[in-house]
Amino acid sequence: MDRCKKYITGLLCFILILLAGCSTTKSIENKEEEKKVTMTFSFKAANLDPHTGFIPIRAGITETLLKLDENSNIEGWLAEKWETKDNTEWTFNIRDDVSFQDGKKLDAESVKQSLERSIEVNESLGGSLKIKSMEADDQTLTIRTTEPYPALPSELVNPYTSIVNIGAEKKAGKEAFRNNPIGTGPFKVKAFKPNQEVQVVKNKEYWAGKPKLDSANIKFNEDANVRALALQSKEADVVYNLPAESLKSIEKDKELKIESVPGLRAHFILYNSQSLKVSDVKVREALDLLLDRKSVASDIMLGHGVPANGPFNSNLPFGINDEVKKVDVEKAKSLLNEAGYKENADGKMEKDGKPLKLELITYKARPELPLIAQLLQSDAKKSGIDIQIKTVENADTHLAENRDWDLATYSNNTSPRGDGSYFFNTAFTETGALNVGKINIPELNEMIDELNATSNINERTELTQKAARIINKEVAHSYAVYPNIIVGMNNRVKNWNPTAEEYYILTHTLDVK
Repeated sequence: MDRCKKYITGLLCFILILLAGCSTTKSIENKEEEKKVTMTFSFKAANLDPHTGFIPIRAGITETLLKLDENSNIEGWLAEKWETKDNTEWTFNIRDDVSFQDGKKLDAESVKQSLERSIEVNESLGGSLKIKSMEADDQTLTIRTTEPYPALPSELVNPYTSIVNIGAEKKAGKEAFRNNPIGTGPFKVKAFKPNQEVQVVKNKEYWAGKPKLDSANIKFNEDANVRALALQSKEADVVYNLPAESLKSIEKDKELKIESVPGLRAHFILYNSQSLKVSDVKVREALDLLLDRKSVASDIMLGHGVPANGPFNSNLPFGINDEVKKVDVEKAKSLLNEAGYKENADGKMEKDGKPLKLELITYKARPELPLIAQLLQSDAKKSGIDIQIKTVENADTHLAENRDWDLATYSNNTSPRGDGSYFFNTAFTETGALNVGKINIPELNEMIDELNATSNINERTELTQKAARIINKEVAHSYAVYPNIIVGMNNRVKNWNPTAEEYYILTHTLDVK
């Protein structure tokens, strides 16, 4: 009997050990299978409306009809192919194997409804898309434009044209949908905290292949030093827009690496044409000569950028090869004299007894911009110009809602679609979403209209260069530098690199070790 008890006891112990071992093994396997990445972006998002913000496409939630490849060429995405015979009537074949994240099949009618909503909630899209009418037939979408418009495919790369399930908006309500859009991307929203973070989980039914990651957490922080510390403390795996001065200490950590990628962006000084102080081109020309582009590239960007000579990098096919302007204090003073300003006993420029005092708006999300503001302030002082710097949290909102500012440090992706038409249409036309300075140059407007109606690549390049030189001549902007995209990464991240267009960040192929 005792022997039997011992045998049963021993058997039970053995079974328990086996069960414990299986449980431990299963737990380890689950832990190994769980793949997550944490990213930190420099701009906040008050909501996730894909038709007014870029976060949904960057977070892999939404997709557009067309996209850019690694060489900035347009390729199909949700549309397999497209064609036109007259640049006015366009036919797009919508992929037949795509579903929204709630299971609804993607068809031409869904795309039509989504584009209609994007135009409704984003006023600038009406001008940039120039859509007169749309017809949906099964998987075929026909778009007719108000005029011959060869740039339409380029405009459909715009993240604001992200395709979402409008039926889900009607069901959930407008506000709920703005915080949880139903797209076709590899990740769907799990939780969203306005201006803080968005948590996403993989879309197991993603049409292009099962995502490598199970989930991701994207945090928003406009403080560059905090972002750098998040990378160094291993709190974040990928951090965008690192300050150049933090790179040396980061590179000392063998678990981290820096990717400095030449981008399609320009940092520049934006002038407010509504301001009487800078409405005189002579004043703008003087300020343009006080912008030390070489110092911006070497001392502020620490070599992670090149001095600018216009809106587009001269390395691009449509960039211009004009010489980069050098600082010239004496010539700047001479131009101010031509504008009616005289130097007083204190060395300050004044007109009608009033000193030339300018308000410059800047913001911290791009850490080099406040430094560019300070550099210009210092050099302007040598010419008798008093620049007062005002730092705001949301530059776009502040510049759009106020008229009493004079100039601002600004940054735009000036050629995100493979040519310059996007930037011209959004930054210089009357309805352009980026034209917060209310720039209106008739000669430039005519050039933009001609560019919009031209399909020949060589002719478009020539028109783009002519338009760029008009911008420089009128000093509509003062371009400072073409910055690299500086991204910090933990070595555990694999199958991923930052790209020049800054759109496609969280992808289904991104993986971690």
